[in-house]
Amino acid sequence: MKFITTLLITLLLIIGANNMAKAKNNDWDKVFPKSDKVNVEKVHFKNRFGITLTGDLYTPKNIKKGEKYSAIAISGPFGAVKEQASGLYAQTLAERGFITLAFDPSYTGESSGQPRNIASPDINTEDFSAAVDFLSNQQNVNPDKIGILGICGFGGFALNAASIDTRIKATVTSTMYDMTRVSAKGYNDVMDENARYDLKQTLNKQRTEDFKNGTYAKASGLPEKLTGEEPQFIKDYFNYYKTKRGFHARSINSNGNWNMTSSLSLINLPILAYSDEIKSAVLIIHGENAHSRYFSEDAFKNLKGDNKELLIIKNANHTDLYYNNDLIPFEKIENFYKKYL
Repeated sequence: MKFITTLLITLLLIIGANNMAKAKNNDWDKVFPKSDKVNVEKVHFKNRFGITLTGDLYTPKNIKKGEKYSAIAISGPFGAVKEQASGLYAQTLAERGFITLAFDPSYTGESSGQPRNIASPDINTEDFSAAVDFLSNQQNVNPDKIGILGICGFGGFALNAASIDTRIKATVTSTMYDMTRVSAKGYNDVMDENARYDLKQTLNKQRTEDFKNGTYAKASGLPEKLTGEEPQFIKDYFNYYKTKRGFHARSINSNGNWNMTSSLSLINLPILAYSDEIKSAVLIIHGENAHSRYFSEDAFKNLKGDNKELLIIKNANHTDLYYNNDLIPFEKIENFYKKYL
């Protein structure tokens, strides 16, 4: 009888342990596997507009008490959340010895701001500086060794932040978009002044309707199904955001839409006007086959100094650099930050 009782207790302990392990695993809400080399903590901080930003702070498990480490703030892609590409970059760089912060931009994800699903070249640039504020005040961070990393549209905002925030000592952009340029001129700059005026008329008419209705009309997003007739870059986006590879319920690109009038401020405020004044180090990374490659190449031409570099990844498209560990040059990024931070 005693043997049977002991056996039952043992079985119950095993079942309980398994259930606890499953519950713990279910707490992981990222689209990439969890690393056993880092600790992750959800954090909150305000930008200077009073918006509360939410981020995941990744810290190496082998961190030494009392020492101060280099830190990196990471955001993007445009319309994504920290549980997607920015989190993958943050976790991987934390494995390599940095303290990293992947955060949701204002008005998106778990960050605050009303109305939802809007973008601002000013506020989204400020989001990076707010992340630097936060990291600069962490006990285990050296405030003189902070870098930023922007993916896709947040690559452009990262360059803008680097041009105004002298605390940023090194900047990496990956598969960068200049959201102000594409909003004002369309892809490959095909939109002329007349077409841009027509767009402004449409968007401003929508503002009147939004005010009258008390709601915000939504812009078109990715299709729920592909017909096969879409441009290749739309198929690439779909295959990341709408599939198990990258789908996340809080991501605008996965499960929502931008507000239609969100692009108005992007049209009128070019973010790279002062990028030629960035004195800190910059590494610009883009895929060889990306439809957006020209954004990075043109941005690089405007940079000055011998601490700027453009790296084109062979055989990579735009979204490959969101998730493909075989193509994302993490060793290069690690060495870049170690050199300049």
